[in-house]
Amino acid sequence: MDGQLFDSWTTQYDHWFETPVGALVKQYEFDMLEDLLRPAPGEKILDVGCGTGIFTLGILDSGAEITGVDISEPMLQSAVMKTRGRPFQVACCDMCALPFADNCFDKVFSMTALEFVENASKAVAELERVARKGGVIVLTTLNSLSPWAERRLKAGREGHRLFQNIYFRSPQDMRSLVSTPSIVKTAIHFLKEDPPDRIPRIENQGRLEQSEKGAFLAVQWVKA
Repeated sequence: MDGQLFDSWTTQYDHWFETPVGALVKQYEFDMLEDLLRPAPGEKILDVGCGTGIFTLGILDSGAEITGVDISEPMLQSAVMKTRGRPFQVACCDMCALPFADNCFDKVFSMTALEFVENASKAVAELERVARKGGVIVLTTLNSLSPWAERRLKAGREGHRLFQNIYFRSPQDMRSLVSTPSIVKTAIHFLKEDPPDRIPRIENQGRLEQSEKGAFLAVQWVKA
């Protein structure tokens, strides 16, 4: 994974989550992350692929101490600015080669970074290695069964550099990456062009139907 690929997307990434639809995406994704991770005061949590700290901020509100890692230095610098004065430290590295000792974090999470990693099994092994026994791990990605994934694949074929080497996975793919019992959920059942006032109803319907086609795909498990 080339960190320079993400360096120029720092501002654009943040701005997307400030749009009406982006803000709803952020809220639904964070709600699912928080529900699966259940962060608690004093826990040492690793945020893998933290980007600009968009989701880090909400987890810090739990009172946890967070270490954020990302392959893009500019994105890490943005995260540091957002979290100034809070228990947050960073390291620039690849998620397949984490610079931490075994069993050193209470919990580990990664938000939509896996799709930029070809060897998903290696990434999962690293997340498990640094989590303590009994620690919760939450791994999320863009669901290959969703229209959002197809749109990005099409953009990649048309020359969008960010999506030219990208690896989307299905709920079953994610289940197969984990050797212990896991929970798999999806969110973001609406489309980018759906009117914001209709999105809550669309999202609620997708949740009620327990659809596995939501764009945001999360798997949670406990390290054995």
